[in-house]
Amino acid sequence: METVIRIIQFFLSLTLLVTVHEFGHFIMARLFRIRVDKFYIFFDWGFSLFKFKRGETEYGMGWLPLGGYCQIAGMIDENQTSKDLASEPQPWEFRSKPAWQRFCVLVAGVTMNVITAFIIYCGISYAWGDQYLANEDVVAGYGYAFNADGESLGFRDGDGIISINGENIENSASVLSRIILADGDLNVMVAREGIPAGIVVPYEKINELRKKENFGEVCRVLQPFIIDSLASEGAIASGLQSGDRVVGIDGVDELDFGAYNSLLVERADKTAELTVERAGERLPILVPVNGEGKIGVTIKPLPYTLRTRHYSLLESVPAGLRLTGRTIENYWSQLKLIVNPDTGLYKQVGGFISIGKIFPGSWDWYMFWSMTAFLSIILAIMNIIPIPGLDGGHTLFTLWEMITRRKVSERVLEIAQYVGLALLLALLLFANGNDIFRYFL
Repeated sequence: METVIRIIQFFLSLTLLVTVHEFGHFIMARLFRIRVDKFYIFFDWGFSLFKFKRGETEYGMGWLPLGGYCQIAGMIDENQTSKDLASEPQPWEFRSKPAWQRFCVLVAGVTMNVITAFIIYCGISYAWGDQYLANEDVVAGYGYAFNADGESLGFRDGDGIISINGENIENSASVLSRIILADGDLNVMVAREGIPAGIVVPYEKINELRKKENFGEVCRVLQPFIIDSLASEGAIASGLQSGDRVVGIDGVDELDFGAYNSLLVERADKTAELTVERAGERLPILVPVNGEGKIGVTIKPLPYTLRTRHYSLLESVPAGLRLTGRTIENYWSQLKLIVNPDTGLYKQVGGFISIGKIFPGSWDWYMFWSMTAFLSIILAIMNIIPIPGLDGGHTLFTLWEMITRRKVSERVLEIAQYVGLALLLALLLFANGNDIFRYFL
């Protein structure tokens, strides 16, 4: 059922964003009196699910849910070639309009996606506010936990990250992204056992880290292993008590709950020696571990209270603008790292399965709209990349014409279109191939 809900959310979001994108092209074309022959959601190769004609435009929905299109008269794209446009240009055709009008039509889709993300983020800010775990609370509390790769960068479990490159961290969720998306050496100020300490993280080490599949696990908020209640006879008989803090398992000390839990799984159907801290003393306690790697206790939740920043209707506008800008900046940073072969992040590129997995397995309107806004930004940025076949490729040729006052020949545009489509197909196969290899092989 979770998979079905994810699929429904994914296709609902995709349909909305494609419609908005293509409507941008449509409305701008009509504004300049350019005829639009077809306006389709999804592709109708071979046949369409339904269609109708109003005026000069055929509206419909295709059967292949890989996007959609707006077929503009007199424009070389996947539907029209130079042979189709062999006749004399007509006043209502795209190719007969001034370069600046064609430019506006081309960028309208991307613009609509950015506007859509902005509107959604404004709505999210107004309806739900900005809920986050404050970094200063984490620093004052238990700090962060790091895996072996994080420790190789110079961090230790319990470090409270105060600032990165001189910029204070407000939201604890941004700590990981600031490390992973670094484009140079990092100067990190931490609170270590209450004493400020500086750490310099070389860019080369970060780059090596990004080549590993678990690079996203380098840092997390430290979860102490504090027992809340006893839920099994074995745990009760062992002498464990509510309030005990586990500080070691079989000689492995000072880890957080996630790491301790992994150790217990490795000791399934065995006995583990826990070191617990109780009333200032450390006590060794033998505890049986069941076949699932559990010792029969519940733990206390993180001792932090999420903060919520609420916005009025007017305040939600600048809040939505900030969130839109931050999302564009972060994704652009990720994209630059992905296309850099030295980072190895191209191996993490995913297709439809990866995109679908970002949606929750249960219906959550907050997550749905958050993911839709994020995908809208992705769609905008990916479309503006100057690859022939995408809006960015068409825009590049139009900009060239506006600068040089020389129009690119229709034959060149046609060849570029074929090259671009081949590149896009290769990228599609690569991304979805990564998904198949990652999840099924």
